[in-house]
Amino acid sequence: MTTELKYFTPSAARKTLPLVRKIVKDILDSSREMRLIADEIGSQVEQDPRIQKLADNIEDFMQELVEIGCFFKDWNFQIGLVDFPSIIDGKEVFLCWRSDEDDIMYYHEQDAGFAGRKIIPPEELTD
Repeated sequence: MTTELKYFTPSAARKTLPLVRKIVKDILDSSREMRLIADEIGSQVEQDPRIQKLADNIEDFMQELVEIGCFFKDWNFQIGLVDFPSIIDGKEVFLCWRSDEDDIMYYHEQDAGFAGRKIIPPEELTD
């Protein structure tokens, strides 16, 4: 299933935060549980049905984020990083949120990533 790229204003992205926050928590909790099971069972990780079920759950959670229009970008499953496509100053950018942040306050250029985060300009915060 392909989802058409959706652009978020900061306000629209913020409205999705309660749901996005819950989904990201589910992803991080599931990945934490996977690590605990993996530590317990050692080398037979791929064959363990609990690991497969958790991996399937994570995939479903990530698909939920895609359906909302945002993308999970934390491949280490540590901080719950999510990008929301947006337009700022006429450029395609990503609004950037971490699960330990209360609000969406940053964005970055498409090729800059998390390290290139900047504060969203105040004039972009009013719709």
